[in-house]
Amino acid sequence: MFRVGLGFDFHPFAKGRPLVLGGVHIPHPRGLQGHSDADALLHALGDALLGAAGLNDIGSHFPDTDPEYENISSLVLLERIRQLVRGQGFEVVNVDMVVVAESPRIGPHVELIRQNLSQVLGLSRGAIGVKATTMEACGPIGKGEGIAVQAVALLQDVNEPIRPN
Repeated sequence: MFRVGLGFDFHPFAKGRPLVLGGVHIPHPRGLQGHSDADALLHALGDALLGAAGLNDIGSHFPDTDPEYENISSLVLLERIRQLVRGQGFEVVNVDMVVVAESPRIGPHVELIRQNLSQVLGLSRGAIGVKATTMEACGPIGKGEGIAVQAVALLQDVNEPIRPN
């Protein structure tokens, strides 16, 4: 009756692009490299939702070879993913993400990210976790070369009633 999915995404920084995480434009000298808006948070979340529903990864649904998805908002993709998940008979119960980056600081943007996700997924803000950590200057993320995000999603089969203990 419940399904869990895990998602992970990494994008290197690129000059001349805006930085978008969770649908929020975040002031930063570099954005993330990618075909869409390169929103690593929403891409990781999309993979977690698709995985929990037993569907393929985000790239198989929205390939980077398709011009339709060039610079598209990942909030639009997330809405489409929610519809795919619903089409499989599942509703989102809660989601949780951790952003791994040396910069920028994510804390000031968490409430806007949660608001965006609440609107698209139809969840209360209390069902949405967004946290951040650093790599303590280790590896490519620690050297400021990009941002990674890990996400987990819990789905409930709407066709299966909850059974009492």
